[in-house]
Amino acid sequence: MGVNRQLCRCAQLRIPGSTGFTLLELIVVLTIAGALVALVPPAMDRLLPGLKIKAASQEMADAMRFVRSWSIAQGDEGLFTLDLQQKHYTISPRKRTYDLPENSEMTLVTADDEQQGKGQGGIRFFPDGSSSGGRVILLGSGKRYQIDVDWLTGRVTVAD
Repeated sequence: MGVNRQLCRCAQLRIPGSTGFTLLELIVVLTIAGALVALVPPAMDRLLPGLKIKAASQEMADAMRFVRSWSIAQGDEGLFTLDLQQKHYTISPRKRTYDLPENSEMTLVTADDEQQGKGQGGIRFFPDGSSSGGRVILLGSGKRYQIDVDWLTGRVTVAD
């Protein structure tokens, strides 16, 4: 008799007609999900170029910070070199070229001694932590990022 009472209680808790989703409800949900999937990629394409410029400016600043740290640790001068025409930069402790986004424009402000030719220049970091100082402005996709290197302290900062 105890088992039948439990079954009766379970049957009373059920709401009539609530056994699942209707076909119409499933179609509506799938239609909404399909519309979202179709709309998200174009929105991402509009945001992606701005994110590439921001990431490039952060990577460039990190490369400068690395050169400064390397110079202090090794007791040797390090050099960050930027090629405005080829849109890439190098750092002296590494033999690698770092490419910048194609849709970017750059401006380099540096000491006359650090200019290496048309569209090329650098920022030198010294073993005491100081630098030749300079500024790199990176433009693209309506965004502007300014990387400043203080000549006295060698501190690298990014402003947008």
